[in-house]
Amino acid sequence: MRLFRPGFLAGCLYPEALFRVKTTEKILYLTFDDGPDPVSTPQLLDILKEHDIKALFFCNGGAAETYPDLINQILKGGHLIGNHGYNHFDGWRTDSVKYINDVTRASKYTSDKIFRPPFGRLSFRQKRLLKSYKLVFWDIMAYDFDVTFGSENSLRVLKKKIRTGSIIVLHDTASSTITSIIGEFLTFAINSGYRFELINVFT
Repeated sequence: MRLFRPGFLAGCLYPEALFRVKTTEKILYLTFDDGPDPVSTPQLLDILKEHDIKALFFCNGGAAETYPDLINQILKGGHLIGNHGYNHFDGWRTDSVKYINDVTRASKYTSDKIFRPPFGRLSFRQKRLLKSYKLVFWDIMAYDFDVTFGSENSLRVLKKKIRTGSIIVLHDTASSTITSIIGEFLTFAINSGYRFELINVFT
């Protein structure tokens, strides 16, 4: 079953995490997971530049270490980088010491302040050990990483689910369908009266 928004339980499990920005204005926040990627990252950066939009990229430490030039391109474009772990471990299936070491390793190449748990899964012990990080989840999951879902369905979800303060999670990978639809989505959102801003995770 696909959940396009986190359930009520997620907010109870991670009350200190950011799922949606509190605002009465029509503002949206773009985030991208799993990059950088030599195919998708340059394309996404070009599209974002064309629309003058900044985003928060939650990068895998392994990919960031492999492609430091792409990390520099992201930062040069005025975007933010967050930590998404080094090996994309599932917190519910990974020993806490191993998990924390993985996040710490990734911090050398990504961020030591902002973290998004891969799969959105984090144990209570892991959360406690990562208390120095601001946890950022999402308000809308478009399933652009799931090729069986299809790009048109992802676009439909994005158009239908956006609301004030939505944090949107998309994926910066060659296998994601997002590069084929993000231009149309951005145009739709802007024409619907929304604007995009960079998340200020420390307010």
